[in-house]
Amino acid sequence: MKILVVNCGSSSLKYQLIDMANEKQIAKGICERIGVSGHIEGTTGDGRSFSYDAALPDHKIAFEEVKKVLLEGECKVLNDLSEVRAIGHRVVQGGALFNKSVLIDDEVIKGVESLVDLAPLHNPAHLQGIYACMNVFGPNVPEVAVFDNAFHSTMPPEAYIFPIPYEYYEKYKIRRYGFHGSSHRFVSERCAQLMGRRIENLKIVTCHIGSGASITAIKHGKVADTSMGLTPLDGFIMGTRTGAIDPSVITYLQAKEGWTPDRTNDILNKQSGVLGVSGVGIDDRDVRAAANQGDRRARLAREIQRYQIRKFIGSYAAAMEGIDAVVFTGGIGENVEDFRADICVKLKFLGIDFDNDANEIYRFGKEGEITRPNSKVRVFIIPTNEELVIARDTKDIVEAL
Repeated sequence: MKILVVNCGSSSLKYQLIDMANEKQIAKGICERIGVSGHIEGTTGDGRSFSYDAALPDHKIAFEEVKKVLLEGECKVLNDLSEVRAIGHRVVQGGALFNKSVLIDDEVIKGVESLVDLAPLHNPAHLQGIYACMNVFGPNVPEVAVFDNAFHSTMPPEAYIFPIPYEYYEKYKIRRYGFHGSSHRFVSERCAQLMGRRIENLKIVTCHIGSGASITAIKHGKVADTSMGLTPLDGFIMGTRTGAIDPSVITYLQAKEGWTPDRTNDILNKQSGVLGVSGVGIDDRDVRAAANQGDRRARLAREIQRYQIRKFIGSYAAAMEGIDAVVFTGGIGENVEDFRADICVKLKFLGIDFDNDANEIYRFGKEGEITRPNSKVRVFIIPTNEELVIARDTKDIVEAL
């Protein structure tokens, strides 16, 4: 069974075509800077590759590019779209409606649409991906939604209940849901494998750091806490999102600036974070270059990010009453060595014996440990594979039809 996995982020579209007979990757790629400029690159399982710029104003056009590279050119891997038996979609926000993966139908689409307000940067992109696939593949190819919040459903009430009048939880299901669940699930399980131990005996902090970012405390294989909340806006500074801030900052600025709810949402989700502080952009490569050239605000944005991440790791060690391992994943977590070094060196008090030489090696898809053999707390770089998690769930659901 060949399954196409579509993972639409706020400004990206990742895809993988996987042969589930042996979980072999046939092709993978990513459309980047969607809505900004546009670039697509990818590889095939037999080593062919491509990379080119293309105008990508939205996710629908990005998917058309994906279709093209799968069927045409030197990196062609399909003779016909009918070879794809099923499609799996990452969906960020399932709210209280979905706590497990489901076959997509009209009711599921309505449910995802009803939750757009809770994930304004993501759920609309996921819907675009779903509609684009339906248009291309037709109604006979099953599509499955795999929800980010499902993995976080094990959180205890003391972690997911917000200290507002309880009636609002009962009435609107306002609570901490958590996101990047497929990523945290994959890298925590892989971490246990690398350590040669059962995940049920470990306390792991997983850090998914990209344009969107979240940190999760996983105690004995179950989520104890996670940084994102009701929406992906909560947590710490991200590419364009504030992370957690004093709510009075928002009400104060609403009064001073006359912000409407829509304007407030736009500023907090799309104009803040690293972009808002640095004034440079959301891509860490651009911000890092500006910081290296002496840009004070760019340097400050990166310092805020590292500081807040250290706070979360330390607090989660306290919440779990101990910590065995830290995992870095995501575009920044996997590839930016100075980011990891700064965090790990300043967490030495936890028992992290950082190996800078190893840290320089493990980038660009390389998996490995960046602590020395005697380190009490071990730190790993594990490239995430949300797509494989999504493909496995998709296969299970389709085979049960």
